[in-house]
Amino acid sequence: MAISQKRSIRKATGGRYTAKLSKKLNELGSGPTLTKLEGTRKRSLRVIGGNQKQRLLSSETANILDPKTKKHKVVKIKSVVDNPANRNYIRRNILTKGAVIETELGKAKITSRPGQQGSVSAVLV
Repeated sequence: MAISQKRSIRKATGGRYTAKLSKKLNELGSGPTLTKLEGTRKRSLRVIGGNQKQRLLSSETANILDPKTKKHKVVKIKSVVDNPANRNYIRRNILTKGAVIETELGKAKITSRPGQQGSVSAVLV
C-alpha cells in the first residue's frame, strides 16, 4: 500500500472534510532512507517542480568542521558511537542527523540529513 501524506479526514473539531476521490501522485510519501556505513552510493529522485533530490544510500566519508580552526576536512568514518534516533542504529551503523560518529579526527556529531541531502556533514565534539 502506498504511503500517503495527504490531509487528515477529520477536522480539529471532530467533523469530517468532504471526501476526495482518490490519492494524487504529489501526495505520495516514501519510507526512510537508512544511510549505511559502506562505500558511497547515491540515488537521484525527481521531486515537485522537476527538481532533483539526492538520497545517500551509503557513505564512508564525512565533511567534518573543526569549530576551533573553522576548517572543513573530508574524513573517513570508522563507526557509529551513539544515535538518539534509535539505539539499534548503533549496531547497524546507520547514519542519521544527531548521530555521533567516530572518525580519524575524533568524535563528531552529524548535522545534515544524509537520506535527504546527499552528504554527511558533521561537527567535532
